[in-house]
Amino acid sequence: QVQLAESGGGLVQAGGSLRLSCAASGRTLSSYTMGWFRQAPGKEREFMAGIRWSDGYTYYEDSVKARFTISRDVAKKTVYLQMDSLKPEDTAVYYCAGGWIVAYEKSLFDYWGQGTQLTVSS
Repeated sequence: QVQLAESGGGLVQAGGSLRLSCAASGRTLSSYTMGWFRQAPGKEREFMAGIRWSDGYTYYEDSVKARFTISRDVAKKTVYLQMDSLKPEDTAVYYCAGGWIVAYEKSLFDYWGQGTQLTVSS
């Protein structure tokens, strides 16, 4: 299996930037797609960005594409989410996930981290 651990959350003011990290251990990620999701209180967990490990192909939910960038460090087995121009509505628990295919649906991701809290103040 793959174990995932998010870090980098915290408190940031609106308009600021933050980078989240997801460190993977266990099975090689060469055949995986890694994704970032977020879940606000009372809301459904939603997809934000994904990256195919084999070639670095990236894809995004349209509403965050202009502000968020997903990337990977192959040697470190780490995926990042660079978040710029943060808004209060970005406040949520952010989760890293892994699956076998390029997908948007959370049900298609098999492995999940514990989540890291991001709070954006106005």
